[in-house]
Amino acid sequence: MGTQFMIFITLGSQKFQFNRLLKAIDKLIEQGKIKEEVFAQIGYSDYQPINYKYKQFLDRDEFASMEGKADIVITHGGTGAIIGAVKKGKKVIAVPRLAKHGEHVDDHQLQLLKEFEDMNIIVACYDTEKLGDAYESIRDIKLQPYKSNQQTIISSIEKYLKSL
Repeated sequence: MGTQFMIFITLGSQKFQFNRLLKAIDKLIEQGKIKEEVFAQIGYSDYQPINYKYKQFLDRDEFASMEGKADIVITHGGTGAIIGAVKKGKKVIAVPRLAKHGEHVDDHQLQLLKEFEDMNIIVACYDTEKLGDAYESIRDIKLQPYKSNQQTIISSIEKYLKSL
């Protein structure tokens, strides 16, 4: 019997919804593109997933346990969520929250994901319509392991973005 793969979705604890991402996952499961078990920590999103299990918030232990079981982590473009998953050796697909969808106050996650992508430590998915493609490609893609000096680069990028 093959290994049971699992996808963990984490949307952080910011007071913004990310319904767009949750709906895209539901659609991929419906279409039979995602077959493994999916669990989502949906945060402040008000969309309730139909085809997978979810909880609004997880405590630290639950979070660590879910992330530990997953081989793929799908998250928003938050630095903490991305680095946390990459450090644990997870393959990460990150989707930026966009201001025009009421998911954040600005679009800084776009620049952040571009940097992560350039370092080749995650798969960035800029359009939820392309989430299926990102998911298909992540199994075979060779990503770089995360190195702590990258945190320095990211911190300076974040500082720069905040100054804009």
